Formats: sequence, structure tokens, C-alpha cells
Amino acid sequence: MVYVDKTSAKQIWNKENNEDWAKILEVNPLPESIDFYAKANYVNKDSLAKISTELMAVYGNQITELQYPQSLVTNLNERASKIGLIFLVVAIILCVIVIFSIDNTIRLAMFSNRFLIKTMQMVGATRGFIAKPMNIKAVVNGLISSIIAIALLFTLIGWAESQFPQLKAIRDIKLTLILFGGMMVLGVGISVFSTHRSVLKYLKMKLDDLY
Repeated sequence: MVYVDKTSAKQIWNKENNEDWAKILEVNPLPESIDFYAKANYVNKDSLAKISTELMAVYGNQITELQYPQSLVTNLNERASKIGLIFLVVAIILCVIVIFSIDNTIRLAMFSNRFLIKTMQMVGATRGFIAKPMNIKAVVNGLISSIIAIALLFTLIGWAESQFPQLKAIRDIKLTLILFGGMMVLGVGISVFSTHRSVLKYLKMKLDDLY
């Protein structure tokens, strides 16, 4: 919140319009004002209307006029909703593609170890004994992959904010940490699930079916 007196308002007007009207007018017609800036979460039509109503209810006898760009806020919200929906659909499609790609890659890797898995079973090893080291390896691989993905995404976010400084204003550290944590959980989860499923699949198969 910033208080702007009549002198400051005149300086701002002259700077924006590149001229000084002091030679024409002896009295400064610009009023005093208080400029407040809403957080990104409240920059929408309903929230600003509610804030305006509450301010006028409390300070109505002290405020002569309260203004904010209603049409601009409405247009921004509509465009943000459409763009957000498009990005959500694209993100879901890419996520599904990535999950299937990771699953197929792990299944191919486990296919090359099918004889090793079957041999361990034939010499008396239990399912838990066979699956444990492979599951541990899957966890390690998932962690490494997710860390690399997080580092690349963090670098991309930093580059985007350096090119478009306005993005820093809408960055939410809590949501960013949730995103990074979700990426790590998803990476490890997919790796372990695909590995364990493949191990059980080859343990249930007959030896002749492995060829």
C-alpha cells in the first residue's frame, strides 16, 4: 500500500505525460490517493469486488472514490483460465506419454534379466529375496532421474524468470516445492512399480516361455 500526496501525484502525471501543466493551472487538481496492490491470488473479479465493498463499508466516509480496472481484470481472468486449461490438457498428455515411456523402458531392461530371475528362483530363492535388490535399484534409479528432472525444471524456471521478470510475482514457493516433491514421488513410484511387476511376471512364467 502506497500513499500518494498531491505533489507526488503531479510528478507522476508529468512523468507519464512528459509535460508540466503548472504554467496553465495555478491549483493542483489531482487528489490524494492510496494505491494498494492485491496479491496474485486475489486478482480476480469476485475477490476485488468483495475487497472494494468491505473498504467502502469501513472507510466510506473517508474515501470519495475507489477504482480498479474491472474490464482488464475480467479479461485477464478469462484468458488465464483458457490458457491454464490448455496447459493442463497438454501436461496430462505429456505425463501419460512419459509414464508409458518409462514403463516400457524398464520392462525392456527387465526382459534382459529374465533368465537371471528364473535361475534364482530355480535354486530356491524366494520372491522377496529376488525382488528386493531390484526394487532397491529401482528406487535409486527413480531418485536419480527425478533429481535430474527437478534440476532441469529449476533451470528452466530460472531462465524464464530472467527473460520475463513478471513471472517472479506469481511464483509460489509452496506450490513449487509440492511440484518437485510430486515429481520425485512419481519417478520413484513408476520405477518401483514397473520393476516389481516385471519381476513377478517372469517368476510366474514357465522356463520354456522365456525363450
